Amino acid sequence: MSNDNPYSESLFRTLKYRPLMPVRPFESITAARQWVVGLVAWYNEEHRHSAIGFVTPAQRHAGQDAQLLTQRSLLYAQARAQHPHRWSRGIRRWSPVSTVFLNPDKPTAQENL
Repeated sequence: MSNDNPYSESLFRTLKYRPLMPVRPFESITAARQWVVGLVAWYNEEHRHSAIGFVTPAQRHAGQDAQLLTQRSLLYAQARAQHPHRWSRGIRRWSPVSTVFLNPDKPTAQENL
């Protein structure tokens, strides 16, 4: 049995609320394919994902996330030091995420008996 449904729903929500989501059907299969190519480029190159520290998948894949998150952490610390009255809590934790799973392995019910 697959547990992909929550992930596909999450992706659909990302697409549905994206400003350039088409409101009308595509005029052709070619137009739909072109739109998907642009979507994949946006999703991987521009969209910052919360699960990986608000970096793009391309930045994470290229190993740039640690440096970007360190710079971001320093920037937030400086901003908080300069304007502490604007901060009701501490700054966000900007450390790199070590491992991310789409479908983590879970023990089956049989193994738990």
